[in-house]
Amino acid sequence: MKIAYNLYRVSTKQQVDKAKDDIPMQKIACQEFAQQHGWVIKKEFYEKGVSGFKVSANDRDAIQDLKRAALNHEFDVLLVYMFDRLGRRDDETPFVVEWFAQQGIEVWSTQEGQQTFENHTDKLLNYIRYWQANGESVKTSMRLKTRMAQLTADGLYHGGAVPLGYRAVYKGRLNKKGQPVRDLEIDPQEAEYVRLIFNKTLNEGYGSYRMAEYLNKLGVRTHNGKPIQSPAINRILKNKLYCGYYIAGDTTSPRLEHLVIIDDNTFAGVQNIVEQRAKKQEIKTNIAMTTIGKTLLSGNIYCAHCGCHMASTGGAQKYLHKDGRISKTVYLKYTCYHRARKLNDCDGQSVYSADRIDAAVLDVVKQYLSSIKQTPRDKALKMRYEAELREKNKIQSELISKRATLKKRLSGLAVEVGKYITGENRFSVDILNTSIEQAKEELADVEERIDECKKTLSDQKDMLGKLDYYYDQFLSWAAEFENASLEQRKMIICQLINEVRVGRGYKIDIDFNASYRQFVDSNMAFAL
Repeated sequence: MKIAYNLYRVSTKQQVDKAKDDIPMQKIACQEFAQQHGWVIKKEFYEKGVSGFKVSANDRDAIQDLKRAALNHEFDVLLVYMFDRLGRRDDETPFVVEWFAQQGIEVWSTQEGQQTFENHTDKLLNYIRYWQANGESVKTSMRLKTRMAQLTADGLYHGGAVPLGYRAVYKGRLNKKGQPVRDLEIDPQEAEYVRLIFNKTLNEGYGSYRMAEYLNKLGVRTHNGKPIQSPAINRILKNKLYCGYYIAGDTTSPRLEHLVIIDDNTFAGVQNIVEQRAKKQEIKTNIAMTTIGKTLLSGNIYCAHCGCHMASTGGAQKYLHKDGRISKTVYLKYTCYHRARKLNDCDGQSVYSADRIDAAVLDVVKQYLSSIKQTPRDKALKMRYEAELREKNKIQSELISKRATLKKRLSGLAVEVGKYITGENRFSVDILNTSIEQAKEELADVEERIDECKKTLSDQKDMLGKLDYYYDQFLSWAAEFENASLEQRKMIICQLINEVRVGRGYKIDIDFNASYRQFVDSNMAFAL
């Protein structure tokens, strides 16, 4: 009597969550089939929510367990409801089936019979079966993507995990089958937590780990009742749904005002922080990696001699007094790590007093913020808007000139190809093809940037809106800076200043962010 091992699989969690999922149907059919053939079922393997198209056999525990059992000669028959339960990958599943047959295992389907490999026709039919299953999976995937894109374009919720700040409720909408489906709406209490996350990231420099710890202390939990983890914070900060946009692949919905929790400018400011913190250490960033610490310039201070980041460190000196008392003086410093470790040819100082530099930068920032208070709003916005237009027009002119140069280069390369064909050119066809492809890629990039410039210049309302935001942000900093905490001051300075460069003799050079610099007299001079 032959021993059978059965494999049952459903590919999506929706199939598992049904009141009666597909597994019992497969199981009943396989048990009846085995009984008809006089086989004894010794073991059954279940895969719930595992895609046979997306997941490789190497990553499926059930397939690997079956392979080990086959090598140990534990069973004679591998039985499935249909062969596509073994997988739907045309570049892999046919060979998995053949492997079992090579180990002496009979591979049977209750609907399609036995798959044998007695001749080339059997192998071809085996391959065609999974080629067809693969094609069906591809078509299904395309249909789902198209449907999701359509729902997104219409501004409709298409399922999935509900982000913090929202709840899914029935509002009377029906799907194509006439079944009620849910829509998202803002959860007022959770929305406050979302605003808190964005606010503390933007204004106090909280990182994802610190933010998660802060929320957990407040008792905030996920929709599954679990503690908040740092990856969840990162997903929240990058989710544009909080600005009112559903996104599916390349499709973005119109702005849905009833879902807006975070305004576009705040979201953009947070993205700048997240992106800069994600950059590699060797790339210059002006956002502090963390606002924990007692120095002011933890993210944007550089050595003026070698251009490397400077590290903030601290220390303490103990003093023994005549009366036996011991006092301790804490000091802070900025160190050029590369100079101190002799990792480059830096000829600057190794160590600078942090108190001295911080005090100088604070004086300059206060003067800078004070100047915005004295600049009338209309004058500031007009000055900044005109400067923005000049800059965009300049960039567009340079790009148009570069486009003409690239087109001329492509024409020249086409001539060289003709010369190569007639034997008049010494360059190989590979070199010419590489040059042509490179020029085409550069041209496509330039065309895209020109389109972006045109869009920006044509959308003057959007440009003025952003300038209005920057001006209000600038005024807000000016009003709160004097009484702000060290964390808040750090984040204000990180966004206001691109970088601070310090050289020998405490020569300090401050490069202000252009988004704010042109609101005030760009000729302002500071004595450091």
